Amino acid sequence: MSTIAEFRVPAADTTLAVTFDRLPDATIELESAVSRTQPCLWVADVDQTAVDAAFSGDPSVERYDLLVEAGDRLLYDVAFTDETETLCDKLVVDGGSLLEAWATNGWWQARVRYQDRETLCDVHDRLVEQGVSVDLRRVTDVTTAAPSDTRLTPEQKEALEAALERGYFEIPREISMEELAAELGISHQALSERLRRAYETLVNEEIQPVGEQS
Repeated sequence: MSTIAEFRVPAADTTLAVTFDRLPDATIELESAVSRTQPCLWVADVDQTAVDAAFSGDPSVERYDLLVEAGDRLLYDVAFTDETETLCDKLVVDGGSLLEAWATNGWWQARVRYQDRETLCDVHDRLVEQGVSVDLRRVTDVTTAAPSDTRLTPEQKEALEAALERGYFEIPREISMEELAAELGISHQALSERLRRAYETLVNEEIQPVGEQS
């Protein structure tokens, strides 16, 4: 059995404090990649000039490069200084796996999988000892005892159920993605990605012949 924890942490206590001080309206989301030890960062709701200026003035940032510009979203490859202990470092120090992380209004939110609750408690206590104002919002124990009828993750299922209940799929829509994301406590980019992956999973389950699903 593993444990998934959802944290809420002020940026001022962890990563990119100066950047968020200069860009209070920015939304930042980590893009995980299995081939990288440090994820790239999607930055939204601010223009490139402001982001570049904020990164340049942030003492924790050693280097940054713009990789992709997609509408109002910018993907940056950001390298931190050797002295900087990022939010990722703090959360995965005991073997945790970072599942999602995003920040808005100066607050980081992250989902991390740990081996067990004891490991989670060790990480939480260490953050508190370091003076980090951590808010542990949700803890979920994941078991493998009973097989699932679907390959949807709990988060994808939650997003779909909330979207259905709140009229997101109605025509016209009864709730916007931004409003739905706020109710779920995640960024609209994170909700968009969860729904996209859920759609892909459901389509694959529906059209793939039995026995070919992995």
